Amino acid sequence: MRNNHEPKLPTAKNGAELLIECLRAERVYNIFGYPGGAVIPIYDALYDCLEIRHILTRHEQAAIHAADGYARVTGQAGVALVTSGPGATNAVTGIANAYMDSVPMVVLTGQVSTDLIGRDSFQEVNIYGMTMDVTKHNYSVMDIRDLPRIVKEAFHLAVTGRPGPVLIDLPKNIMTARTDQEPTVEVHIRGYEPQSEIDEEVVRLIASKIKSSRRPVLVVGGGAAASGAVEQLHQLAETAQIPVVTTLMGIGAFPSRHPLYLGMLGMHGTYAANRAVHHADLLICLGTRLNDRLSGNAKSFAPNAWKIQVDIDDAELDKNIPVDLKLCGDVGELLRKLNAYVRAPEKTDWPAETAGWQRKVPHYNEAAAGSLNPQEVIRLIDKHTGGNAVVATDVGQHQIWTAHHYRFSRPRSFLTSGGLGTMGFGFPAAIGAAIAQGGPAAPPVVCITGDGSFQMNLQEMMTVVDYGLPVKIAILNNGYLGMVRQWQQLFYERRYSSVQITSPDFVAFAGAYGVPGLRAQTPEEADAIIQRALALPGPVLMEFNVREEQNVYPMVPPGAGNDQMLTGDGEI
Repeated sequence: MRNNHEPKLPTAKNGAELLIECLRAERVYNIFGYPGGAVIPIYDALYDCLEIRHILTRHEQAAIHAADGYARVTGQAGVALVTSGPGATNAVTGIANAYMDSVPMVVLTGQVSTDLIGRDSFQEVNIYGMTMDVTKHNYSVMDIRDLPRIVKEAFHLAVTGRPGPVLIDLPKNIMTARTDQEPTVEVHIRGYEPQSEIDEEVVRLIASKIKSSRRPVLVVGGGAAASGAVEQLHQLAETAQIPVVTTLMGIGAFPSRHPLYLGMLGMHGTYAANRAVHHADLLICLGTRLNDRLSGNAKSFAPNAWKIQVDIDDAELDKNIPVDLKLCGDVGELLRKLNAYVRAPEKTDWPAETAGWQRKVPHYNEAAAGSLNPQEVIRLIDKHTGGNAVVATDVGQHQIWTAHHYRFSRPRSFLTSGGLGTMGFGFPAAIGAAIAQGGPAAPPVVCITGDGSFQMNLQEMMTVVDYGLPVKIAILNNGYLGMVRQWQQLFYERRYSSVQITSPDFVAFAGAYGVPGLRAQTPEEADAIIQRALALPGPVLMEFNVREEQNVYPMVPPGAGNDQMLTGDGEI
């Protein structure tokens, strides 16, 4: 019999070790992060875990963007780990970016011990309260007994329904407390019903609308790509001969080379996409919130169309554009059911008519001899990768040129910041994509960026070097914050822009990290260095000195309708 005065043996593990067990139970194999005092116990536990690889970035914002890129490529929750105080606040932009673009993610933040919370302690911030508006849900673990349940719920919330980031704040003393608990197997969140079944009667109504329409258009958003139903989308478009336009986030959900694809819709969309939507008599909007960049003047958006909006999140229905039929549910489920009813039309001239409009766009002026257009660079990257690369961009003119000129062939291959418009996103997102893909046979990962955007997170060059990641960086260097300059000159009537930006010698910068640096300023040089970069192992930086004042056209002016576009040659 045990003597009651004998000291109790310590339990098997501490909170940090239990956290790692919970992450392993969720099949987490990669964590992006940056250490600090409040998360040292977690890093100690990670050091002893052979199944989970930690990718050390050089900034917390980059860690979140890398987890974001990983999630966009895999469809699984990306995981990031940052410390308390400035580590947590540095992560907020990345969290907001993932929230706006509905990216599944679990962010682990360190926190001071529970007895120090609320006392303005060293490196203490209320990250739980600070991120309530930019997370799908968040938690603060105040009792170690809640940890297994919270981790299980966080991953469930992140990937079900409308995906999004979930934050777990982890006080240091909770991570050092001893426990004999195990990971939770089942999850039940009272009141959380991530999706509802789609009624067959509604499906038949949509099928009848398709049959009776003469000018139908499919508007495909990021939710359609996330649903994993691209084959069903392809089947519907081809069977019913419906032209397809995408949002920025929906690019890749439908092959860019397909004859029914009209391009991106909205402010910086193609002439064909905007005109087709304006003249449509039936609009089927799949997984898009129809935001202001897409719709322009809401009152004149598709004025003659009977509008159907399908989204997994009922809060997005009827929010920006009034619709005739709103349907809360999974886009994939709808398409599977709808395809059972839809038949080929007897006769339609609509696809051929819309296809004829594509020849007018996208517009750009021819470069003078010895100079280089940014659009030409992207077309060359498309040519030499066959449209099969994973392409990450930052935000600005190069982002829109990539959307127009790189012809994506598959979903989850275009990684860009849509809702928040975050400069500095592209390079770390490409890192996450390269980690997600792995292996020498994986498609190439290309980061197309601008001279301004790249300088936001260029410190991550050390990350690609440390892990030998084959990220090919293409910097379109025009010496400006190009989109801001374009807006200043077009809409604020400034003859001279105030947003010129100086840059380092990017080739020399790459060399300082031991990365090959290549430079081009003519189409012939661009063609040669792209081929060389793709053939070299590991990271490569390419700098393209492009025309300084090249504008993004066509463009719908702010507040205008989709039928009013600037083309560079005048308004149409």
